[in-house]
Amino acid sequence: MASAKKSSSAARKARIEEMRRAEQAAERRRRLLTVAASVVVVAGLVVGGVFVVRSQKDDSTAADAKTAGHFVTGKDGVKTWKGTLGRTHVTKTVTYPTEPPVGGDHNQVWMNCNGDVYTKALNNMNAVHSLEHGAVWVTYTDKASKADVDALAAKVKKTPYTLMSPDDKQTDPIMLTAWGHQRTVSSASDANVDTFFEQFVQGKQTPEPGAACTGGLGQ
Repeated sequence: MASAKKSSSAARKARIEEMRRAEQAAERRRRLLTVAASVVVVAGLVVGGVFVVRSQKDDSTAADAKTAGHFVTGKDGVKTWKGTLGRTHVTKTVTYPTEPPVGGDHNQVWMNCNGDVYTKALNNMNAVHSLEHGAVWVTYTDKASKADVDALAAKVKKTPYTLMSPDDKQTDPIMLTAWGHQRTVSSASDANVDTFFEQFVQGKQTPEPGAACTGGLGQ
């Protein structure tokens, strides 16, 4: 049983490393394309014309996340969203039915989630995009102990496709969130932390497996 678990863990780590290498190559390609696009834009400005293509909605008013459904809690304590989760890129402010949100319409730019630990609350719309890329989001309130926060931060920092931030709007001191899934844990040493990471970091729930967790927003 132990050998099978080690084999599974090794396979997951190898998969993440492979995705990391692919992401780095994609990031290099994006930078080259950005440089090329900048040259084109400057040339357009010189001749006096700029053409802007708007590929997403632009509305400053609040809207829901195009979600419908409810949580179902499994025997393992993980809450799974049963229903729909929108995936449209929007610029308007989105109101989510859960805190932290587990999915829904979101901003086109993701929060960096390559083991990034943030000390300030995040914009949910950017963090949800990270979930779409297969990240696990660790959040905590001021009721979480400093020891737990430090231990969780250390775990996140060494785990690609994770991020961490404070969230005083959530109901419990420490929560773990993936796309469509969420749970509360009692402490950093709770065995459910490792279990959740093992299952949901680039897990089967990921809408866009292997998508970038760098090149987005930092704090």
